[in-house]
Amino acid sequence: METDSKMQDAATNASENATSTASSSSGKGKESEEMMQSMEKLQIDESSSSSDFKRKPVVIIVVGMAGSGKTTFMRQLVYHTHASQLRSYVINLDPAVATLPFGANIDIRDTVKYKEVMKQFNLGPNGGILTSLNLFATKFDEVISVVESRADQLDYVLVDTPGQIEIFTWSASGAIITEAFASTFPTVIAYVVDTPRSSNPNTFMSNMLYACSILYKTRLPLILAFNKTDIAQHQFALEWMEDFEAFHAALENDESYTSTLSRSLSLVLDEFYKNLKSTGVSALSGTGMNEFLKAVDGSAEEFMETYKADLDKRRAEKQRLEEDRRRGNMEKLRKDMQKSKGETVVLSTGLKDKAAGSKSMLAGEDIEEEDEDEDEYERSSEEEEDMIDDDDDDDEDEEVTGNTGFPF
Repeated sequence: METDSKMQDAATNASENATSTASSSSGKGKESEEMMQSMEKLQIDESSSSSDFKRKPVVIIVVGMAGSGKTTFMRQLVYHTHASQLRSYVINLDPAVATLPFGANIDIRDTVKYKEVMKQFNLGPNGGILTSLNLFATKFDEVISVVESRADQLDYVLVDTPGQIEIFTWSASGAIITEAFASTFPTVIAYVVDTPRSSNPNTFMSNMLYACSILYKTRLPLILAFNKTDIAQHQFALEWMEDFEAFHAALENDESYTSTLSRSLSLVLDEFYKNLKSTGVSALSGTGMNEFLKAVDGSAEEFMETYKADLDKRRAEKQRLEEDRRRGNMEKLRKDMQKSKGETVVLSTGLKDKAAGSKSMLAGEDIEEEDEDEDEYERSSEEEEDMIDDDDDDDEDEEVTGNTGFPF
């Protein structure tokens, strides 16, 4: 008997444990469902996670001042990748270029006609380039889709930008294109520097300031490509970046305000130089291209380790702010529906009230005009009656004088 009772107790305990386990699992299932629903509400889907992020191809966005040899550098880069059996995909974003010295897989000129934009919107050259880039940016998700479909077959995506560097780096369309690439692929900015012109310390400092602004504007890895090394070597630039005293020595004989400012800025940019990759290249002869691609690969790894985490954080913050805005709008709508108690609510945009106000003003003016017309009519009627009375009096006087027999 005792054995049977123990067996019954054990069975009871087992059933209770199973029930509790089932309830806990069901509770966990409900929690997971709620979590999934909240994730769907927040629109945090798999596309925004790192699982769909493609480690290849590496996107190289080439920017540079006008005359720095940017387009020639792109031509040499395209040739070098083909000669090295590296699979590349070329995108041209310069709508004003007359002829390209390299073949482009995607060309903005096939979509947007630069001269037609200038003529239609009555714009100058820079305004036409900016507007063309803005129009192309509205469909840039299609470009990303095309590159994604070929991602497994590519090593690099080479992007050429307009010669007017500020049009791309400081415009909304440039930011849209850069973020679209960076949210899908490892993205690197290559800033092409004219080495012979940068031999002047003040010109060199201007280039470094612009490079610093691009780095903090895009928040992407930046590589300095000192071009035209077949004319002037870039070792002086590397020395100035590593030792600010050498840069000060180059400015020793110049006491102008610009030189004083450059000395001060060299101390400020000392920390900026430490984490900056730079390489010397020749767009004409092709020397230095292997070192440049090695720097690109290193920057791509740096992107995955550092920059991508910051990018994901900024995207999550943007999604959170958007969700807060939507919740605020829904809460406001809920309160309005409770206040109206199911009645029909007419949403006012302010235009109707203005129209009603203008109508009431017009109606008031019409009433005032009618009142004035009535007053004028009454005054004219009174004057006519007075004139009629005066005529009657004159007739009576004539009759009176005729009866008295006074001669005329």
